[in-house]
Amino acid sequence: MQVLHQLPVSEHEDLIIGLDSADDAGVYRLRPDIALVQTVDFFTPVVDDPYLYGKISAANSLSDVYAMGALPLTAQNIVGFPVKKLDLSVLVDILRGGLDKAKEAGVVIVGGHTIDDEELKYGLAVTGTIHPDKIITNSGARDGDKIILSKPLGMGIISTAIKANMAKEETIEKAVSVMERLNREAAEAMKQVGVNACTDVTGFGLLGHLYEMANASKLSAVVHADKVDYLEEALELASEGLIPAGSHANKNFLADKVRISPSISHNLQMILYDAQTSGGLLISVANNKLDELLKALESKGITNIQAIGEMAKGESGVIEVI
Repeated sequence: MQVLHQLPVSEHEDLIIGLDSADDAGVYRLRPDIALVQTVDFFTPVVDDPYLYGKISAANSLSDVYAMGALPLTAQNIVGFPVKKLDLSVLVDILRGGLDKAKEAGVVIVGGHTIDDEELKYGLAVTGTIHPDKIITNSGARDGDKIILSKPLGMGIISTAIKANMAKEETIEKAVSVMERLNREAAEAMKQVGVNACTDVTGFGLLGHLYEMANASKLSAVVHADKVDYLEEALELASEGLIPAGSHANKNFLADKVRISPSISHNLQMILYDAQTSGGLLISVANNKLDELLKALESKGITNIQAIGEMAKGESGVIEVI
């Protein structure tokens, strides 16, 4: 964003959401009843298995469209592949993983582009559609809204442990099951109920993305640390110092925006800052719709969800963690 702020903003009468906001995807109106939703995301491997890496990266790329309340339709592969270092069978497995996840989402892979790169990278450019009047942004939260997170935290810490060969197989399996899960069902639940704001939790961590939502909505937020769901193994690995650089960067960036109770342990704090891969939807819902949303999520197989905090009047973007 530091770079983008130095560039002129694209303007067009049909551009509904562009670079001037911190929303998850761009939205362009085609006609009064339909708009295009476009996003792109890719990253380096977070697991050793290329097929699972493909599935996780595809799920992550699709998440931005779901966070807007939109329907993803097509996608294109984006690949950086070290042809002199890895066998092409690795690339086949990655693309197969992405294709299988796209099929699960009802998304058609229509092409893509690959370059020879020193470091392996994979992701998708995704196009979806939505009614212009039904877009869910990150700026619509209201005072008194309850905050919901649809997936547990800790994926960045566990991915770091995987790279260091310090994660147990059962821990890896738990993390993979979280990261490869589509946010489709959570998006369907929130559209069914009607919510005020949404974003997905990825590299900026829970507190980073909540800051963006609160700041865009001109509100502050309160997080109840004991209500936040995370994989227990992540807390154990954090105690061993297996915390990604991105999580430390998130903490530094939010130093003057987050006020954390001293009673909360350092390791739990780092989980709240943890840079996620393919994290859950962060939803701001009116208090009188909370129970309805929780029931809708449960009906779609998303269980053990509870409100982790609330939006409140106060200094824009400031988060209190208690």
